[in-house]
Amino acid sequence: MHHSYDDTGADDEFSRPSKSQLKRDMHDLQSLGEDLLTLPASRLEPLNLPEILLDAIKAAKKISNFEGRRRQMQYIGKLMRKIDAEPVRQAVADFKLGRAQDSLTLHESEAWRERLLAQDEALQDFIADHPGVDVQQLRSLLRAARKDAAAAPEQRSGRAFRELFQFIKAEAKRMTQDQSAERLEGDGDE
Repeated sequence: MHHSYDDTGADDEFSRPSKSQLKRDMHDLQSLGEDLLTLPASRLEPLNLPEILLDAIKAAKKISNFEGRRRQMQYIGKLMRKIDAEPVRQAVADFKLGRAQDSLTLHESEAWRERLLAQDEALQDFIADHPGVDVQQLRSLLRAARKDAAAAPEQRSGRAFRELFQFIKAEAKRMTQDQSAERLEGDGDE
């Protein structure tokens, strides 16, 4: 006796995702929903998310009970299956990258302030690394911060100390913006 097999049915069975894969996809969407909770409202608006999803996100932010929040996150994951998740992933990634860059700028500014206060030659290094810096203001702030540090070594966070940091941070931001503008101009020339 010879059996004939229908190959089309077997192909259909293996072409759809496995139950495990569907579960992983749902967990990914739920995790993405968790990331959405970290975004400020100004970042959510341009995503044009459905109103029901926005309401669920707002509700989840208010829930403090562990089990209630877990169920709300499952609900958000379910709602997210109905939308294109790529723009949401991109928005979350951009937000996280921006926060990481801000943190890096703060750490670099702090390091520059420490160097400037500790070493006289650091001033020339800073001026060389930051063309266009207001040297007179920088020297004035540096003098005042050193004077404060000498007067009260245990109290490092005097007004001049903070002002020097703000100046360095603003200068780092200006340099970043200038570099971004140069890249855009360079892209336009091609």
